[in-house]
Parts: sequence; C-alpha cells; structure tokens
Amino acid sequence: MLVDNHGRTINYMRLAVTDRCNLRCFYCMPEDGLNWLSRTELMSYEEMLRASTILVKMGIEKIRITGGEPFVRKDIMKLLTSLSQLNGLKELSITTNGVLTAPYVAEMKALGIRSVNLSLDTLDANRFFAITRRDEFADVMNTLNELLKHDFEVKINAVVMDGKNTQDIVPMVELTKDLPISVRFIEEMPFNGDNDSYQGVVWDHVRILDEITSHYPQIQKLVDPPHSTAYNYQIPGHKGSVGIIAAYSRTFCGTCNRIRITPQGTLKNCLYDDGVLNIKDLMRSGVSDREIEKYLLNAFNHRPVDGREAERLRVEKTGVHESMATIGG
Repeated sequence: MLVDNHGRTINYMRLAVTDRCNLRCFYCMPEDGLNWLSRTELMSYEEMLRASTILVKMGIEKIRITGGEPFVRKDIMKLLTSLSQLNGLKELSITTNGVLTAPYVAEMKALGIRSVNLSLDTLDANRFFAITRRDEFADVMNTLNELLKHDFEVKINAVVMDGKNTQDIVPMVELTKDLPISVRFIEEMPFNGDNDSYQGVVWDHVRILDEITSHYPQIQKLVDPPHSTAYNYQIPGHKGSVGIIAAYSRTFCGTCNRIRITPQGTLKNCLYDDGVLNIKDLMRSGVSDREIEKYLLNAFNHRPVDGREAERLRVEKTGVHESMATIGG
C-alpha cells in the first residue's frame, strides 16, 4: 500500500495519453489550440504500460485514462487492452468528451471497463458550440446513449461557468429523474489557457447547491464514498444522483488518493503542482524499474498538504498557469 507524507493512501492514477483534443473549450485552451507536443515528447504506449505496471505493483488499484481527448490518439484501444490485463489493477476507467467514443463502447465493455466520465457542460446545441467552438453536440449525445445502452456507469462532468451555462443546471439535474447517471457540477478552475486574469470562482459549490435546492427542496445528501471529490446528493424518486465537485475551493485535499501522469511523462502529486518527476525521461535514460520505484517513493514522500500549497509553490517557481488539456484535467 502506498502512503504519502501526510498519511494519505495513494491508490488512484490519472494517466493522460495525449494533450490534443478535438474540441476547443474556452476554459481549457485558446481557440487556435496549443503548441502540441511532438510524438517523441509523448510517452509511447509501451512506456505508459511500463509505468502503469510499476505503479500497480506499488499499490495503484485504479487507472483513469484522460487527455486531452483520449480517443484522438491513434490505436488507443491497444493501450486499453494491455492495461485491462494488468495483474492487480481493480478498475480501469475513461474520461472522454464523447465526440469519437461511440464506435468503441462495445469493445470497451468487452475489456471489462465499466465506468466512463463524459464531459458535457450543456444540453443546448447552441451553447455547446459557444463553449466548445465545435459543432459536435449530436455525436456526444450519441455516445451518451450508447454508454447507457451498454449499461456503463456514466458520470456527466459539467463545469459551471457564470454567464455561460448556469441555465443548464436544472435541466441537467432533471436528467437524473429517468436515467441512472450521476450529473456532477464542477467549480470552474483557473486553467483556461486564454488569460491570466482569473480572479476566483463565481459559482462555488455552495452557490451551485443553493441553485439546485431552490428547485428541488426535497434533495437529500448521500453518504460520500471514501476519497470522493464530490459531495453527492439524490432527489427522491430519481434514478440517478447529483454531485458537486469543489475543484477550486479544494475542500477534498485531506483525503486525496490520486496522482497524475501527463502525456509527456511528468508525475504530478497534485493537479495544481508543476510536476515533481519525469518518468519518461528516467525510462529513456536506462533506469531500471527498481530505481524508478525509489524515485516514485521519494516523490510521494513530498506531496503538498493541499492544492493551495501546491499552487503557491508552482507559481513561485514558474509563474505559469497551465492548460487543463496538458495535465489530464
């Protein structure tokens, strides 16, 4: 079992397979995209599998594949197949925007993948285009339908943005009436790649809950699973549930059990840090698995106490705010 310097168990890894995305959500990256990593800068699938194998042996039990958008990387199913066969891995899941995902749903189910997080900030096609700068709403909804048809555990992740999609909060909650899904509202974070003037969240977790409660006063608090990043609720009579993730307020740091590996192989102990170790570089320098384990253990023994400490240290060191696409957000 992996335990960090604050006594927190580490058993969950988010592995970003690419920085590229087929959407251009304004809060994530500029309209023209980013300076994409070259193929040689990305971890190869073989390197990702090696890193995952090492970490699973050390105590990682769950791997979530993220991006960018995972399905824009060629032959992604080859990696998923290999990871699904790792001895000791209890859960393999995916976060996707759903644009390219529908054709792979049956194959994913056959691999034993049961949980998919679908990024969807609005149920209105016009607002979807305004937010993502791409006309792909129909394909995303098709993916949602395919996932439900194949009995996946579906969580819809919606970033709540003042003046952009707050009118979607109630309609998205209403989805849980007839569908066995979890709709999770996420505080907007300062990772938008477009400006450095982010002054803080307008719709925090308290305001989001107040908005929902004003329409559904009978809403009930659920018991949150261990290490949950969401406050979970259910409306009596609804098949699904509602979650609120305080991503900017960072109220869940005390039980954080997750690490991240970026597409270029950088280990992040926290979403808000600047990276503490490059696993890809270690591998390419000829370092053995045993030595990589030692580097990882040292990194886990220096995790920040929370996201605010991590952000402060990063900004002091680099002065840079990152794009969510490059860190698997």
